[in-house]
Amino acid sequence: MTTNKVLTSINACVIVPTFNNAKTLRRVLDGLYRYTSHIIVVNDGSTDATPDILARYPDLTTVHLPRNRGKGNALRIGFRKATAQGFDYAVTIDSDGQHFPDDIPAFAREIEEKGSALLIGDRNMDQEGIPGKSSFGNRFSNFWFRFETGISLSDTQSGFRLYPLKEIQGIRFYTRKFEFEVEVIVKAAWRGIPVRNVPIGVLYDPEERVSHFRPFRDFTRISILNTWLVLVALLYIRPRNYLRTFREKGLRRFFLEDLLHSKDSPAKKSLSVALGVLVGLSPFWGFQTLIVLSLAWALSLNKVIAFAFTNVSIPPLIPFIIYACLEIGSFVLGQPKATVAFNWQEIETYRPYIQQHLTEYITGSVVLGFFAAALAGILSYLVLNIRTNRDAEKLT
Repeated sequence: MTTNKVLTSINACVIVPTFNNAKTLRRVLDGLYRYTSHIIVVNDGSTDATPDILARYPDLTTVHLPRNRGKGNALRIGFRKATAQGFDYAVTIDSDGQHFPDDIPAFAREIEEKGSALLIGDRNMDQEGIPGKSSFGNRFSNFWFRFETGISLSDTQSGFRLYPLKEIQGIRFYTRKFEFEVEVIVKAAWRGIPVRNVPIGVLYDPEERVSHFRPFRDFTRISILNTWLVLVALLYIRPRNYLRTFREKGLRRFFLEDLLHSKDSPAKKSLSVALGVLVGLSPFWGFQTLIVLSLAWALSLNKVIAFAFTNVSIPPLIPFIIYACLEIGSFVLGQPKATVAFNWQEIETYRPYIQQHLTEYITGSVVLGFFAAALAGILSYLVLNIRTNRDAEKLT
């Protein structure tokens, strides 16, 4: 494949967001021209010689912004421009000279061989000359990306990427600075778009490279974004994905595949069952999903199984659970029965009724939760052990 057809084969262009990188911009553009003439440069309010340099490339598509609005904003403008020009993919490359345009064919090959995806350049962050703060920032970002999406990547911060424009077009984004590059890959993964790494080279030249990353301000922005993304992941994305799994598999297939045939040990699976039942019967209505997923992650238990068994408190069983909690709580506290005027039919009355007998309800829910969790854990452990032993006997 000749160099000028590398990106043509996948109908891709290159987007270059730039802000006061006059020292390296020309070298980056000259390197890109070896692979494509479809280049979109978004000049993000540069105050150096950037406009003069861009004027020497008349066939560039250039967007000049009157003032600096942030890298994320520049990328979003570039995406809209590329989509309007009919491209399916856009390669983004920083203008500070740290990336090598010669790595562009690797992105094209990855798409041709493995199909559409959002690709992130994988830098060797262990090589000599990489700033310590960059390595730490990358590990920090990798950790939170894995927590938010379940996908493990070795580099999530590289600006050398390939975006599938049609797939990300319908996603709503809110950020406009450096944190955008975190938001876009997390939300793409949530949308079901494959996100993968592609090995690339990297050059950190302190004499030429100009970084506009402001450690305190931008790190704070990214931390706030990750806090929000974690909450969305725990409260909506993971429950949504688990529910989709249940619906697609059905109850019988879920038990056969995720409970019986999971690679986890019987002890780990039974503890996950117990945790799910305990949290499902807890009085923390509305927060059970967040609690069970956080505890399952902290205790290294099976999150799918734990989440599934929180559904022990499904709506048809709620009146019985509330009644049992009140009865148990009254008995433990040695108080008169709190269920004398309990209304089984009107669910609207449960909240004020619980408020009137809150002590009995909380006490009963804790006792019932621990008892039911212990019973469910023991029974599931016995069943799983029997199943494991049978499977082992078949293999001998």
